[in-house]
Amino acid sequence: MAARIVALEAALAVERELRAALEADRDRLREAYEALLREAELARRRLLIAKAERIDTTQLELEFAAKLAALDALAGQVADDNETPEGDGGARPSGRGKRTKPTGRRHLDELDLPVERIVIIDPVLEGKARRIGAETSHELRWRRGGFVRLEITRIKYSTTRSAKDVDGAPAAGMVIQDVATTAEAATAGATVAPAAAETSKVDAVASSSTAVEPMSDTAAIEVETMLGVGQVGAPEAAIAADAMTEVATTIGRDPTALVGAAPAEGAAIVATAPNAETIATSVISAPPSTRAIGERLPGVVTAAMPPRLLQRSIATPSLLAHVASDKFCDGLPLHRQEDRFTRLRVPIDRGTMSRWLEESGAIVGVTIVEAMRREAIRIAFCIGTDATGIMVQPDRRPDKQRQPCRRAHFFVLIADADHVFFEYTPEENSKVVSQMFRGFAGFIQADAKSVFDILFRPPNERDRAKFGDPDLAIRHEVGCWSHARRKLWEAAVATQDVDAREALARIMRMFVLERSWKDHSPDERKALRDRHLRPHVVEFFKFIEPEYERCRDQRGLLRTALGYAVRQRDALMRFFEDGRLEMTNNHSERQLRRIATGRNAWLFVGSDDHGQSTANLFTLIASARLHKLDPEVYLRDVFRVLPFWPRDRYIELAPRYWRTTRARLDPKELELEIGWLTIPEPPLPTP
Repeated sequence: MAARIVALEAALAVERELRAALEADRDRLREAYEALLREAELARRRLLIAKAERIDTTQLELEFAAKLAALDALAGQVADDNETPEGDGGARPSGRGKRTKPTGRRHLDELDLPVERIVIIDPVLEGKARRIGAETSHELRWRRGGFVRLEITRIKYSTTRSAKDVDGAPAAGMVIQDVATTAEAATAGATVAPAAAETSKVDAVASSSTAVEPMSDTAAIEVETMLGVGQVGAPEAAIAADAMTEVATTIGRDPTALVGAAPAEGAAIVATAPNAETIATSVISAPPSTRAIGERLPGVVTAAMPPRLLQRSIATPSLLAHVASDKFCDGLPLHRQEDRFTRLRVPIDRGTMSRWLEESGAIVGVTIVEAMRREAIRIAFCIGTDATGIMVQPDRRPDKQRQPCRRAHFFVLIADADHVFFEYTPEENSKVVSQMFRGFAGFIQADAKSVFDILFRPPNERDRAKFGDPDLAIRHEVGCWSHARRKLWEAAVATQDVDAREALARIMRMFVLERSWKDHSPDERKALRDRHLRPHVVEFFKFIEPEYERCRDQRGLLRTALGYAVRQRDALMRFFEDGRLEMTNNHSERQLRRIATGRNAWLFVGSDDHGQSTANLFTLIASARLHKLDPEVYLRDVFRVLPFWPRDRYIELAPRYWRTTRARLDPKELELEIGWLTIPEPPLPTP
């Protein structure tokens, strides 16, 4: 019997061990099942109820009324209820066919659009050299309400004396006839010889026999010596014939319909498309200090074209600004803009617009954005930052096999209330972050993502080996209470845990207090925070630290939420050090929303270069909105003046200084889409 008892006890011990193991497995499965239920509840709330992280504040007030009243008494809160903003205190983050290949440059002169004309003359040659024709090109301007065809006429000048001036007789192969005689003959129905008629048409278009006197020998030699076009003499017959043909071709298909007049009379040498309405005509000339020399042929000089942001492009500054603003400010992808332009009977393919945006974004990136970045790194007090993902279109493989898009990132950096930057990075790691903030000393407000840790810890040998020599700048981390609240909200709505709900109620009261003095000066805000808000924050951490110790060995949302707040205690209390610091990083979240909503429409960027250009345009648009500027109007003006602006003064074109800079410019010069610009002096004083 004793042996039997021993055997049964041993078997019982084995069964008990097996039962304990099975119970442990059951508990793990139950915990995993409950975690899945919590995740499903969070997903259900975000999909079917609301994405906003809101909770019933009335219920929280009733549930923790005694606790909140004690906290208010401890903090000495005496604000009148009518002066306290209402709200829950929550942070509210607010079958394909083959595409046809573009056919190249458009025949804009055939479009039935309003016409705005610009005539470019040469101030050196005007009045000295004889006009022999004009060169006309067309670009597209965008006015709010539709397209305008911009017709640009560049006057051509002859720097040689005519055959009549040389020996009193025409050169071989040339027919010279008085303009007035030809005009009278045409009026009377007389017949004119073909060669004489062609020459007369060109002369009638390009010059008037009474407007400009023929050049003297001395003036001709002076002009030709200055331009370096050769000695004075009669032009060759072939050159003269080619010049006549070119003038008749470039000015218009029907030279008899053209009108010629001197620029002083305000008329332009133009060819009008059928039914086109002329809305403006402007005559521009280079400033006296500008020795801009146009295209030169033997004996022929064409007035120089003023600098433009994109050379040899039909896009004027207004059209570039319209396309960029529609895409990056309003989230309208290029394929929808292409469809809209087609309905306006001006087809512009999305590939062309994509190249416009890439080039213009790259230009403003190395000029204005770089100047803004240098100023922010040098003088900013606090920079708020965050990041979001973006998809990048893969490169084409040699075997033409499809590849998935790769993931890159957009960082946002908000430098005080001065500048907003977007940085495109192929990767999100500590090396990228350290280079982004290199040289900056001050406060940085971010979430607790590990890639930002390198900015705040002392440099060590491992960092030196991996990232190079540190910049030794001292930076201080500022935490975000919205991130801390978000994790507690997830625990509260998924588990209904009483500790998570009480923590939410405490944070709600903190946000209500902070909003009540947001319009005060920084010094007043700091004093009010120390007097009324600091006791709330101290008691909050006294409440959550024991709760975290209790649940730190249990996996779940509550442990994650409490652990985040406990580990971030110093960073979350950093905003008490200065009244200029914010309690949350919501301003960065709001700026990143432009990326998040835009990528739902345009899905991806074409390459790393496109991504960087996109970030530069996002930077200017976001900074313009920060300073209450119309992004489209601001971009148009900046694209207009940038080709003329001195390299050491690009910061004057930043949105922070644009109102002052624009007031110093000539409004008539700025209004023109094409033309020279007078740079105001002296430079604008900047920090």
